[in-house]
Amino acid sequence: MKPVVSVVIAAHNEEPVVRAGLDQLLAGAAPGEFDVVVVANGCSDGTARAAARPGVRVLETPAAGKVGALRLGDAACRAFPRVYLDADVRLDAESVRLLVEAAGRPGVLACAPVPVWDLRGTGPVVRRVHRVHDRLIAPVRALAGVGVYVLNERGHERAFPLPDVISDDGWVDGCFTGSERVVVTEARSVVRPPRTVRAHLRRRVRVRQGNRQLAALGRPGRALRLGALGRLVAAREVGPLDAACYLSVLVLDRLLTRLRRGPAGWGTDAGTRHRDPTAAS
Repeated sequence: MKPVVSVVIAAHNEEPVVRAGLDQLLAGAAPGEFDVVVVANGCSDGTARAAARPGVRVLETPAAGKVGALRLGDAACRAFPRVYLDADVRLDAESVRLLVEAAGRPGVLACAPVPVWDLRGTGPVVRRVHRVHDRLIAPVRALAGVGVYVLNERGHERAFPLPDVISDDGWVDGCFTGSERVVVTEARSVVRPPRTVRAHLRRRVRVRQGNRQLAALGRPGRALRLGALGRLVAAREVGPLDAACYLSVLVLDRLLTRLRRGPAGWGTDAGTRHRDPTAAS
């Protein structure tokens, strides 16, 4: 069977989660329907062994780095459209099919699913911060921040080769405007945000550094306005305590970003996002 879509997964020390993610992705797929390429990059664990199975090609490189791994996997792909999937994000076969269908619509070059946030094990402050952030970002969310984006052949020509950036999804999102990129409301990705304030701050520092890098390349992101937070509180979509937690963590986030020197690096958060909550203790 000729594959109808390629799926590229960059995996750096993702042994705890990559097996379950592939199980879910392939459970509802026909043999040969998906061309899946996992790029184990700079791994010191058993990521490559965990990913190996029929229907999955595993490439290994000693160089750690998501963008380099995505480029390597992309070069090995056999089909369009192409799904670029974070190793710790869950996506099922039906969602892939819905994304493929959307990528084939006239005028569409790129698409992404709607994220479902798995908050199991997160602390109370992080839950409040995430609740606020999700409400703020939802109206402008497109391809970035959901762990998955999809490019058809014309979209790929515009976005690739990916430059050496921290935020690959931010770069790709900025390659398209208006109806060229769509959110497929029927498709779902399951995303686990950081579980602790410390892990959340580490991630936010990387996000801000990535945004600054994109702005320097002429790709400024969509700025969030604090006035929107006031409207959420007034509409009782979030509570005053939620807003207070969000603002407190926001101050720390901005301070740490200013203090941090040097590149953000790969930044895998193995202690908080990458432990499979369904695995046995």
